[in-house]
Amino acid sequence: MKTVLVPLAPGFEEIETITIVDILRRAGAQVTLAGTEEGPLEGSRGIHVLPDEQLDNILENDFDLIVLPGGQPGTDNLKKDARVAQLLKKMDGLNKNIAAICAAPLVLKNAGILENRCVTSHPSVQNDLQGITYKEDRVVVDGHIVTSKSPGTAMEFSLKLVEILFGSERRDVVNKGVLARI
Repeated sequence: MKTVLVPLAPGFEEIETITIVDILRRAGAQVTLAGTEEGPLEGSRGIHVLPDEQLDNILENDFDLIVLPGGQPGTDNLKKDARVAQLLKKMDGLNKNIAAICAAPLVLKNAGILENRCVTSHPSVQNDLQGITYKEDRVVVDGHIVTSKSPGTAMEFSLKLVEILFGSERRDVVNKGVLARI
């Protein structure tokens, strides 16, 4: 069983968050949506989501992948959370898969794990990623780090994560149900 952590902070991007969780669960991953605060959290478009767990309760768990949704102020809230930085550094030190979409690569940069990496992000935060090799691709894989641009790339980003965790065959099986362009 592959395990995935999706930290959820107030102001998260709804399309990215739900797409990531949905596609990875369709693939058979055990996905934990972990709130940085108690109770339902409000996304950047006013949609409320009830996390599966509180972040404090899963800090010692092992995960195969951590995925950060973007959105504002969600990205800033993740960036300010020392627990998220600690988890990212731990995962990076173990060469475990780390993924971020939209503005969330800023959280990876803030945690100090993007040195000598290629990334992409939402164009609005590209200037904040100076000193890092920036790519215009919709999804960028550099070793165990995966980044993507925006809500519009969430499906292909999520399917890429399925491919990384389970292989291209499982990705194709999942895509037969959702019919995304990959």
